[in-house]
Amino acid sequence: MDFLPIDLEQLRRLLTWRNVLDVALVTAVFYNLLILLRGTRAMQLLFGVLVLVGAYYGAIGLRLTALETTIEKSFIVLPFVIVLLFQQEIRRALSSFWRTPFFSRGTSPSLEPMINDVALAAVTLAERKIGALIVFERHDGLRDYIENGIQLDARVSLDLLINLFAPDTPTHDGAVIISGERIAAATCFLPLTQNPQLSKSLGTRHRAALGITEETDAVSVVVSEETGIISAAIEGRLERELDSNGLRNLLFALLAGELSKAVER
Repeated sequence: MDFLPIDLEQLRRLLTWRNVLDVALVTAVFYNLLILLRGTRAMQLLFGVLVLVGAYYGAIGLRLTALETTIEKSFIVLPFVIVLLFQQEIRRALSSFWRTPFFSRGTSPSLEPMINDVALAAVTLAERKIGALIVFERHDGLRDYIENGIQLDARVSLDLLINLFAPDTPTHDGAVIISGERIAAATCFLPLTQNPQLSKSLGTRHRAALGITEETDAVSVVVSEETGIISAAIEGRLERELDSNGLRNLLFALLAGELSKAVER
């Protein structure tokens, strides 16, 4: 078996620092795209597009003119369909590109007592069957949602959280938003998820908890008024039936920038 001789001089000319940098950047972009698409509806779309491309070249090879023309025409409107159907995913993906470890927040000394108070408040409210929705602001700003609620700028505490969600109080409905380790506002109205696969048994609080995490990188904690079940919403996914330790560990991992470790269990 004959092997083609390797032209070392040509290889050396190709391996310039510009070419190496070019390939590295393209690899990084595609790798981050796959990470962002993994586990989302967009991944299913990507698979569908690959099947469509394969069918197109198969039609060319087999000379199936009608099928080839139909698929070729569909490629014209496909970008517009993708933008309309997946605008939330595209917006979240674009806003995620600048999130690198260099921009991540470190764990501040006040993070531990804050999370402990939130976890204890969630458990206390769950035992009393009192509904609650607590949202943690991360990199994506939640100013628009903070301004539509009752602005507080108060220190996070167990007593305050329980009183905010107490029945028959003006702040019972809506979400409490925590920004910069302080309660920024209460009774905030959040966007509701449009996920058709969501269980019909989940009410408005759960839909709002998921909706805000679909549009931003926020983390939501929700307590069911009917069942007392504690859940957490992350990137449009719901982690249900959390106890005090489970919620505390999850929040520590998420707020310390270890999202992958918390979700990929």
